[in-house]
Amino acid sequence: MHTLTVSEMSAGLRARKFSSLELTLHLLGRIERLGPGLNAFVTVTADRALADARAADERNAKGDGGPLTGVPVAHKDIFCTDGILTTCASRMLSNFVAPYDATVVRKWREAGTVLLGKTNMDEFAMGSSNETSFYGPVRNPWDHARVPGGSSGGSAAAVAARLAPIASGTDTGGSIRQPAALTNLTGLKPTYGRVSRYGMVAFASSLDQAGVLARSAEDAALLLEAMAGFDPNDSTSVDTPVPRYTAELKQPLQGLRIGLIKEFFGEGLDPAVERCVRGAIALLQREGAVVKDVSLPSLPLSVPTYYVVAPAECSSNLSRFDGVRFGHRCEQPKDLLDLYRRSRGEGFGDEVKRRIMTGTYVLSAGYYDAYYLKAQKCRALIAGDFARAFGEVDVVLSPTSPTAAFKLGAKTSDPIAMYLNDIYSIAANLAGLPGISIPCGFINDAGTELPVGMQLVGPHFGESRLLSVSHQYQLRTEWHKRAPKGYA
Repeated sequence: MHTLTVSEMSAGLRARKFSSLELTLHLLGRIERLGPGLNAFVTVTADRALADARAADERNAKGDGGPLTGVPVAHKDIFCTDGILTTCASRMLSNFVAPYDATVVRKWREAGTVLLGKTNMDEFAMGSSNETSFYGPVRNPWDHARVPGGSSGGSAAAVAARLAPIASGTDTGGSIRQPAALTNLTGLKPTYGRVSRYGMVAFASSLDQAGVLARSAEDAALLLEAMAGFDPNDSTSVDTPVPRYTAELKQPLQGLRIGLIKEFFGEGLDPAVERCVRGAIALLQREGAVVKDVSLPSLPLSVPTYYVVAPAECSSNLSRFDGVRFGHRCEQPKDLLDLYRRSRGEGFGDEVKRRIMTGTYVLSAGYYDAYYLKAQKCRALIAGDFARAFGEVDVVLSPTSPTAAFKLGAKTSDPIAMYLNDIYSIAANLAGLPGISIPCGFINDAGTELPVGMQLVGPHFGESRLLSVSHQYQLRTEWHKRAPKGYA
């Protein structure tokens, strides 16, 4: 049963080929047996899952179930879940039990999904390899010596290893798309404001966006329908109608205008990765898509811009974790200042401290104009480049990551090298655009077969087109169906 996609599980549940309880027990058994080797889960909610499954079976028996009723899911441990630990993979929140559900969690629950557990992640979503977690690194199911990508690496590893059919993630600078590419999944980051951020612990408020990690574009469309929509609890939520994404998957490739981002096909891109992406482009052309080069000259500014804006917002958002109201508190503080210093020093990991310090610096008097204000101007230039490109093409295309999955520990001592791993994905967040990564091939690295991802970015609220292009590509290829050895 673990080999079934969400769409196939939904059909099987409706046809009474198996029950949600049987499905859930099967997946919980896989998590117990295979999960420890990946370290993909922070919390496994077995009792909650069995209760959810029984309730779903009752709904289906009465004919009250929907397409997701009884489908097991996992949530990244950044989403508040009522009565369950929500740690953000940090010592700071290691004992925090959320008193309410995030909107994404609530919507998936109302759709009838079954919660298997909460997945590991980079601490407070800060990282590109899932090595900054307080609970230890997550391992890539394609090669346990390699990273799964970050910060949604736990969700990616769980879905890739068939421990869960689908999982939520968050994307601040590529944290859904990059792990999707490194683990052979479909990873969707919606338009900023399309999905509520309420109950999602904030890292960088103007960049964070909830999305999904799935095994196909069809599955991603199903879950996006359930999670998208206006939320009065979120001031950044956009009140615009939600399309039937699954009904629009049949849009043809014929006549599709694709722009190849020239700036992303050059220095730093692994030639083997480029060959896979070029092969995918050739297939799209054979199916009638029109391909042209487009230049977005401000894109090289994406990484420095992001690493001013994101740390600045992180410095502000994480100031609330002070050891007074909630979170980790040091033992026997001498005074209030000692309480602040030691609680934050003990509660946060090195990468979080690095970004807080950077953000505090760029927001400080005398440096605000030189760094933060200038970064916001660069951000406007990047958004303008995309707007001009979408006057000529329907979507833009690039590799998702410059390389396949790298070895654990390979970049932990060099933050700049780690940051550059998101060089192709950051721009979509700065511009608030939707993006998707889909599998497009494999490369061989020292005898290990590793997946490669291709990224598509569309105009605001262009998720339907991104999903339909991805779905049509996946109807013509088998890359996304391949599973890691030992997990099939």
